[in-house]
Amino acid sequence: MTPPGGQREVLDWATYGVAARELARQVADAGYRPDLVLGIARGGLVAATSVAYALSVKNLFTMNVEFYTGVDERLPVPIVLPPVPDVVDLAGARVLVVDDVADTGRTLELVLRFCAGHVAEARSAALYEKPGSVVRCDWVWRRTDRWIEFPWSAEEPLA
Repeated sequence: MTPPGGQREVLDWATYGVAARELARQVADAGYRPDLVLGIARGGLVAATSVAYALSVKNLFTMNVEFYTGVDERLPVPIVLPPVPDVVDLAGARVLVVDDVADTGRTLELVLRFCAGHVAEARSAALYEKPGSVVRCDWVWRRTDRWIEFPWSAEEPLA
């Protein structure tokens, strides 16, 4: 995949391991102790799992949100896909919402709005945050304006 303008940042598996651990370290050093981690599928689920392990959080939830349809191609608005987490399971919890990238930030915004009013507190973490994001994450491993090539989506799908 070639991004617009050819500018890209390549994240390989080894660097990803360092990035996820450093992101979790930021959360731990800030003293935030989430009751559960909510990963935004698909890419954010990889990061959420790593962060949850690093923070010793066993409650890992997934929220499926579709927004990107290709390289720099999006739907008009992000859409939550089923199954949707049951708000009863989230009630009163301290939640860490994790995504791979806050690009426009609209996906994170949607998930944080979903959590509002149901959880005690929701904070956000992302491996990457872009300057145009409408959400400023509480914790970010790296900021960039480049297209990011993640190791889990670097190659064409097999099916």
